[in-house]
Amino acid sequence: MNILVCIKQVPDTTEIKIDPVTNTLVRDGVPSIVNPFDGYALEAAARIKDKNPDAKIVVLSMGPPQAMEALRECIAIAADKAYLVSDRVFGGSDTLATSYILSKTIAKVEELEGKFDAIFCGKQAIDGDTAQVGPEIAEHLGYPQVTYALEASEEEGGLRILKEAEDGNQIIGVKTPCLITFTKPDFDPRFPTIKRKMAARKAEITQLSAADLDGIDLTLCGLKGSPTKVKRSFVPPRKEAGVVIKEETGAEAAHKLSELLSAAHII
Repeated sequence: MNILVCIKQVPDTTEIKIDPVTNTLVRDGVPSIVNPFDGYALEAAARIKDKNPDAKIVVLSMGPPQAMEALRECIAIAADKAYLVSDRVFGGSDTLATSYILSKTIAKVEELEGKFDAIFCGKQAIDGDTAQVGPEIAEHLGYPQVTYALEASEEEGGLRILKEAEDGNQIIGVKTPCLITFTKPDFDPRFPTIKRKMAARKAEITQLSAADLDGIDLTLCGLKGSPTKVKRSFVPPRKEAGVVIKEETGAEAAHKLSELLSAAHII
């Protein structure tokens, strides 16, 4: 099985800064991590490879050159090869433009790596929380999709997906090629081994630009090609803590709380 995992390098959520002019995230100089939900997607692919050593895992990211570090981390964990698509004309792309660029990039990578049986994505990126890019890639490619997956396993002609639902979990079969988005399962992703870490440092990561993508329409890319217009973005001001009740026993704390509520004429 040939699996592509789309990953994104995101800012550490404790260090988010927003450019007041462009209303986009400031990434320069901000600590970055692999989007956690993409890590679950990579782990799902790795578990398939555990059972089928012939399976190949390719990771793909769209972003600035610094995203190379996130791709090397993925190679250290489980990926066999990595690709980065990066170009200034892609800067400021919203989810629709991003998914369009990635769909064109996938077509290019398939020329080099062969047809992908499945594309795995995290359900959403923690810096945007839109959960739109994965499903939009599926629409661009015309693939069936399953969202909120917890686990995936091979079965004849497709995949067997355990997915999260409002009233419990569901098991769904889907034919390949397909796209699956993953949410947090009951287990944690694996850690890289020392051997894989050393190999990841030397691994060659192929970088692609807009010029490498056949038939791409640049009017659909970047800020100008993004139909989503952000009027204003801001970091909410930090609120001061309210009254903290510190008493030796629960009964004393409850009595103190009752006094405060009574004094405020709430009770």
